[in-house]
Amino acid sequence: MADVVDTLVVFSGTRKRVVRLTNVSDGIGESAVTKVDISALVGPNGSAPTSVKVMEILWSIQGFTSVRLFWDHTTDDEIAVLGTGNGYADYSSVGGLMDPKSTGGPGDILLTTAGATSGNTYDITLVLQLKD
Repeated sequence: MADVVDTLVVFSGTRKRVVRLTNVSDGIGESAVTKVDISALVGPNGSAPTSVKVMEILWSIQGFTSVRLFWDHTTDDEIAVLGTGNGYADYSSVGGLMDPKSTGGPGDILLTTAGATSGNTYDITLVLQLKD
């Protein structure tokens, strides 16, 4: 058996993308799973964006110790560590969380869960700004 996961695109425009990530765990969890593949997006200039900025994160996490979000690089760069419970983080007042574009990797958004047991869940919504 495997975790039951889904990535739902709530909104897709040339400058903004909203995705909803869900999981019902069988106890295995997820490790460095690509949740946003920037090469599959269409940015403001009609081609794949060079990066995405995280503007907002809304979450509800039950049972997992944490859910971590990263930008995919040779050494992944942490976006956020989301703890158990409900939360909301708005980064728009500081211009969003920018991909530092470290060495290697495309800058996709990855997700890793910690403390997985059967029946744990997460529901995370990411509001992203696409950059040329």
